[in-house]
Parts: sequence; structure tokens; C-alpha cells
Amino acid sequence: MVEEFHCSKRTWTQKFRDAFRGLYLGIHDQSSFCVHFVAAAAVIAAAAALRASLVEWGLLVLSIASVMAAEMMNTALEHLAKAVDRNHNRHLGAALDIGSAAVLLMAAGAATIGAMVLGHRAWIWILGGA
Repeated sequence: MVEEFHCSKRTWTQKFRDAFRGLYLGIHDQSSFCVHFVAAAAVIAAAAALRASLVEWGLLVLSIASVMAAEMMNTALEHLAKAVDRNHNRHLGAALDIGSAAVLLMAAGAATIGAMVLGHRAWIWILGGA
């Protein structure tokens, strides 16, 4: 038997409202976002001061957004785990640890990209070619 595909009855306005609510909840619930925001602000300020190229800006913005998205997914996983079982559950604990590791890997990759882009720009500036 073939199942019919039904489109959601929610409007685009409702979908965006829910997404922004999720953004608020994710940021509000996680102290980690303070660290991410400070790091992102520092990267943006350095890229502006060092006159990053359009491609470099693209890499930096993509890196920042990727870390923030990974943190949001990890926060969503934490909320889901709490809803499923508030008692110690080794499977949920492992899933939460893996989610945290995903954020760590994304942050390490973003830091590497930032160091490459900003380090290269700083080197050019030091040599007087900015």
C-alpha cells in the first residue's frame, strides 16, 4: 500500500517563528554559547582588521555557523535525552558524549581554519603587504 505524502499545515511564518524560538531556547539554555559568541566576535574583529578577502570571510562565517549549529544540535539532543529518561542511562549518556564530541571536532576544525586564514592575513600584514 502506498502512503500519501502530506505537506505540513504550518505556514512559513509559523515555521520561522518556531525556528527563532528554538534559537532563543538553544542560546538561553547553554552557557557554552557565551564562549562561542566571544570567539566569533574576536574572529570577526580580527578578519575585519586584517582585511580578509571575500573567500576568507566565507570560510570564517561558515566555520562560525557550523560550530553554532553543532552546539544547537547537541543542545537539542540534551533536551531529548531529558525527555526520554531522567535517570542514569548509559546509552543516553553515550549519545550525549558523542554529541559533545561532535561540537569539539567542529570547534577544532573551525579554530584550525581561523588560524590558517587569520595567521596568513597577519603574516601579510607583518610583512607590510596589507
